[in-house]
Amino acid sequence: MGLFDRLRRREDPAVAANTWLVVGLGNPGAQYAGNRHNVGQMVADELASRIGASFRSHRTPSRVAEGFVRPGGAKLIIAKPNSYMNTSGGPVSALVKYASVPADRVIVVHDELDIPFDTVRLKRGGGHGGHNGLRDIAKALSTPDFVRVRVGIGRPPGRQDPADFVLRDFAGAERQALPSLLSDAADAVEAIVDDGLVAAQQRFHAPA
Repeated sequence: MGLFDRLRRREDPAVAANTWLVVGLGNPGAQYAGNRHNVGQMVADELASRIGASFRSHRTPSRVAEGFVRPGGAKLIIAKPNSYMNTSGGPVSALVKYASVPADRVIVVHDELDIPFDTVRLKRGGGHGGHNGLRDIAKALSTPDFVRVRVGIGRPPGRQDPADFVLRDFAGAERQALPSLLSDAADAVEAIVDDGLVAAQQRFHAPA
């Protein structure tokens, strides 16, 4: 029996068929916790709070919180990889094998430079757009066809290096709007799970 065979769990078939893996991307360590690059993990924290779950060490290289969206609803396995952003693929691959979920029930929540701050966009598949976390996950899963919740952080001002911009904390005005943004992104995850990606896109991509 291999490692990933040992990682798989036996679970009620009805629950297993409605289980979703939600991965919030970021970097580990307190020094990165408030960075724009860690907004995916902030959304994971919001989701875990909503379902009354706490993150715990896990047999995969991640911290994991598990629970149900509501009684009788979908089960969420919410994960924050212990690896740095650009090596997210290994932990996500291990989580997929642990949860026995297909790619279409994997939701990756991540920061997005090409979307204005305070905006959430949803998609399945596509390129990585220079995002090293997405690049590594697609390589590890041998497919890019997982769902992405793209949390807009906007472009850096002036000539600031994007790599420096994403590793800085949100600015003052952004911090005031951040709770609303995290709530919207968590709502988007729940909408995907409850109503499907197309319906969720219609809701979150509609003009304000």
